[in-house]
Amino acid sequence: MARYEGPVCRHCRREGVKLFLKGEKCFTKCTLDRRAMPPGMHTQVRRRKVSDYGIQLRAKQRARRIYFLLEGQFRLYFNRASKMAGVTGLNLLRLLETRLDNVVYRVGFAASRRDARQLVSHRHVTVNGRIVNVPSYAVRIGDVIAVKEKSKEVDRIKNALDAGEQRTVSPWLTLDKEQMTAKVVAQPGRDDMDQTIQEQLIVEFYSR
Repeated sequence: MARYEGPVCRHCRREGVKLFLKGEKCFTKCTLDRRAMPPGMHTQVRRRKVSDYGIQLRAKQRARRIYFLLEGQFRLYFNRASKMAGVTGLNLLRLLETRLDNVVYRVGFAASRRDARQLVSHRHVTVNGRIVNVPSYAVRIGDVIAVKEKSKEVDRIKNALDAGEQRTVSPWLTLDKEQMTAKVVAQPGRDDMDQTIQEQLIVEFYSR
């Protein structure tokens, strides 16, 4: 399976905002705080007006990087969303939000989506009592997501839960911290998703 293995701090610098790809390290050792400029040589020398295409591209890249997906994966989600009934942009965000790795991150089992993907791939997570090691698995209303019994003492999971006490769990999810279980109780609404994502610009980008 293809995956990005390069430095992730350059993504935050390119987008100009913290994407929290390193979890708690983003609060203490953020490269963006020290080098608030896009990556690459001479980035402060040339400043050009950004075209409509450039604005749409940046909106798409920001959303793709927030959910830590490759371009091909992100395009497949857009194609699925465009064939569904309803608003394409909202459909796209709902497909991304209901990925298993995103849910694991949202409820605090992992410090970042990147970390959540690894936890799922390494078989630490169950859905309705069965191990699921596919990060893109789409959860549904009523699904119970839990940390596998043998994995409840894993330090990275316990530390993520402790560090994430200030993180608000989305209303479409419920969390039992003691049992390390979560449940999907509704579909995610637009207010439950990242407000920095401009889904209409993403739709315009792919509709060119």
